[in-house]
Amino acid sequence: MEDTFTKVEELANSVKEYINNRSELVKLTVAEKTSMLIANLLAILAILMFFTFFIGFGSLALATWLATYMGSTWAAYLIIAGLHLVAAFSIWLLRSKLIRFPVMNTMLKQFFKNDEED
Repeated sequence: MEDTFTKVEELANSVKEYINNRSELVKLTVAEKTSMLIANLLAILAILMFFTFFIGFGSLALATWLATYMGSTWAAYLIIAGLHLVAAFSIWLLRSKLIRFPVMNTMLKQFFKNDEED
């Protein structure tokens, strides 16, 4: 009878150890996926910042170039501002297709990516 209790106790200890190991694995997996997601988001943020500078300086250069041909600086800058307004309005109308769905899909792919795909 004592042999049965010993085996049951060993089984219980093994189950406890398995549950503890499994919970640690889940914690580590979530931490890894979350850190990868945050790192990718920060990289995208940095790229967007440089892209914003590119658009800003490019717009200034285009407006200055356009002003030389038009003869009116304010009109050239107004045209470029109008182009920015049209672009912003277009992005606002298409925000689900252009921003929401791609970001959501990228985050889901990153979070649910298998270790074999790495």
